Amino acid sequence: MFAIIESGGKQYKIKEGDRLKIEKVSSKGDAVIFDKVLLVGNDSGVTVGTPVVAGATVEAKLLKEGRADKKIVFRYHSKTRYRKMKGHRQSFAEVEITRIKE
Repeated sequence: MFAIIESGGKQYKIKEGDRLKIEKVSSKGDAVIFDKVLLVGNDSGVTVGTPVVAGATVEAKLLKEGRADKKIVFRYHSKTRYRKMKGHRQSFAEVEITRIKE
């Protein structure tokens, strides 16, 4: 069984047992529930939502929260002595998919 969920403006294809890094989520405790399930596929067929599958949820366990490696943002204009350097670290949450419920 697999599903396509939406989280943080991005779509992820998942199955049970997968670990993935998503945008930081605010969760109470260790459980995270995704209710924006766009597609669910199993042995009997595929259910496509319009825009989401009614009643489908995905449960996940929050493993850790952290910040990714630093990305350098460098702006440069030639011949004008314009140089700006800035860094950015994106926050993330690592989750493990425990259950896909139709």
